Amino acid sequence: MTQHSESAPQQPARITLRGPAELIDSLPYLLGYHPDDSIVLVGLHGPNGRFGGRLRVGIPAGEEGWSELAEQLAECLRDSSVERVGRPDGALVFLYRDPTEGADGRAVMERLRPLAQRLRTACGALEMPVYEALCVSNGRYWSYCCPDTRCCPADGVPLDPPGTSAMAAAAAYAGLRVEGTLRELEARVAPLGPPVAEPQERALDTAGAALVPRMLGEDDREAVRTETLTLVRRLLERYRAAPPVDPRKGPSRADARDDALVSHGEAATLILGLQDRVTRDRAAEWMEGGDAGPALRLWRSLARRCVGAYGEHAAAPLTLAGWVAWSSGDEPGARVALGRALELDPEYVFARLLHSACNSGLDPEPLRECLRRQRAAHGSGPAAIRG
Repeated sequence: MTQHSESAPQQPARITLRGPAELIDSLPYLLGYHPDDSIVLVGLHGPNGRFGGRLRVGIPAGEEGWSELAEQLAECLRDSSVERVGRPDGALVFLYRDPTEGADGRAVMERLRPLAQRLRTACGALEMPVYEALCVSNGRYWSYCCPDTRCCPADGVPLDPPGTSAMAAAAAYAGLRVEGTLRELEARVAPLGPPVAEPQERALDTAGAALVPRMLGEDDREAVRTETLTLVRRLLERYRAAPPVDPRKGPSRADARDDALVSHGEAATLILGLQDRVTRDRAAEWMEGGDAGPALRLWRSLARRCVGAYGEHAAAPLTLAGWVAWSSGDEPGARVALGRALELDPEYVFARLLHSACNSGLDPEPLRECLRRQRAAHGSGPAAIRG
């Protein structure tokens, strides 16, 4: 397979990947993270198998929905690829899952064989033949396409050391990093547990009793919007004055530092206030330049504080986090945040639009420009925190 990456405006570099091991090692650089418990599909184009569109979803626990899911994924890969680089001529399928305690990778591979077959059939039906379907589990891989036990033994093939493929070398040269595993990225926007969860939920109860009646009333609604955005400005200044911990020293450490900057009451007030669509849209104006970093940290922290009965309230801060991540060029982080928002509320329109745009490779600049005009129209917003 050949992968093209832009190393210079008119000098695209050609990277040739040889065999399943190099395909597997290249995947984190295509996605931006190490996938786990995932189905990954990659479109292939042209006679050399140039990489095109790619998508990832979690593996459902039960088999009853596998056929329908396979058909949906094949259609999604085709449609999203057509929008960006043209209809795929073929596809690659990767299944990632580690064994449960007492099992081994081979058992996982056999358990997922029907899923691999359904994906191969669904892609083939759309004239996208699957050239390779691989199961990766417990440090080994198996091919569902190769019957030759000399190269694909029944016990699987050990994975090469990470970062040894041609793609990895090219990525390192270009300064690209893999941000960790998917689980680590998801943990950054997951609700907090003890000892934070209980007092945070009480604070949300208290804030809800005070704010919800005001938000529903015509007279106080605009006042609550103003109060919420004023608190956002104040907290962004606080985040700006406290530089972030380098995530490479441990994302959990960086997030714990950010969480400590916001009290339970402040978090509760913002979480409730952001349920108002107008307030949320105004908050989306903090999206670029010196605003982006503090805003992303704040929105992630608020998502983590949506605990207990308030879990679905995280859709608003998660969508804002996804928007700022996408606007800043962090597509993997954007997909994780927006995907989580849609898990909580599949009908959350702002998240659906952003998720579709991000996955389609669209440029966020038109939306940024729209928000800049919105900010100029009401004469306040992000610029005020610098004054």
